Amino acid sequence: MSNKNYLSKYAKSFNWAGFFLPKKIYFKCSNLYDFCRTVDNIVDDEGKIEIKRNKFLDFKNKFNNQDFRDSIIKNMWSLIEEYGISKKIVNDLFDGVESDLKNKVQINSKKELFIYSYRVAGTVGLMMAKILKVKDKNSLKSAIDLGIAMQLTNISRDIIEDSKNNRFYISHNFESIKETLKTADLFYESCFSSIKNIPFGFRFSILVARRVYRKIGQNILNKKSIENYNSSGKIYVTNTGKIIQTLLSFVDLLRLTLIKKENHLRYKEHQLINEEIDLNERL
Repeated sequence: MSNKNYLSKYAKSFNWAGFFLPKKIYFKCSNLYDFCRTVDNIVDDEGKIEIKRNKFLDFKNKFNNQDFRDSIIKNMWSLIEEYGISKKIVNDLFDGVESDLKNKVQINSKKELFIYSYRVAGTVGLMMAKILKVKDKNSLKSAIDLGIAMQLTNISRDIIEDSKNNRFYISHNFESIKETLKTADLFYESCFSSIKNIPFGFRFSILVARRVYRKIGQNILNKKSIENYNSSGKIYVTNTGKIIQTLLSFVDLLRLTLIKKENHLRYKEHQLINEEIDLNERL
């Protein structure tokens, strides 16, 4: 399957935002997504835990040994070398995905939720920022924040599907969903001003991705009750909704020119993650 098909099949919001990137950078981001999706699919595919674990460890071993017979691994190592991506970030991603290789996954605290969300999605935001040539340390922290915000949105959207796989990241009630999306909003807000430090040609695409993904959370909240949520199927943003969010992103682009750069806003949450993972080593 080509990279473009991976994006269009599995990440419609990212694919929409990717339209606004230069083709060369879009292709690099596609290679990154292709790698992350391949790792994720090993764990998410149907089958016994033992078989999936063996497949996962085999892929991880091939990556560590730079087995370039696999084009996905070869492309990922090209990104690592070209953009100076720390291998620790990739290992964090592996750790996060591997933590789902259990008969039952249960997250019991905000700290566990933040660490998990960093590993499976904050890492992706950080690697994407490196591809987009972001250098500023606070902006790299904000890239982690955008990844975490998107993961918290995913978790809020996928409760029913996750529970079928015996994964319980948050409680299956509307209060937990609202609280999780409120936390996601804090991370969406935290990352905004730092988008100013992304090279101008890449900036609009990130603003669009941020808005479209945040809209998923707003659509979830519009369900107003767990009964409506349970009966709604997968909640997403329509193409019309994406067009509206894209137009609003032009307003965001103007806002960015008018605001001053803020200090990183999610210090306390990052401190919780830092109790287990030294984020400064990853930046």
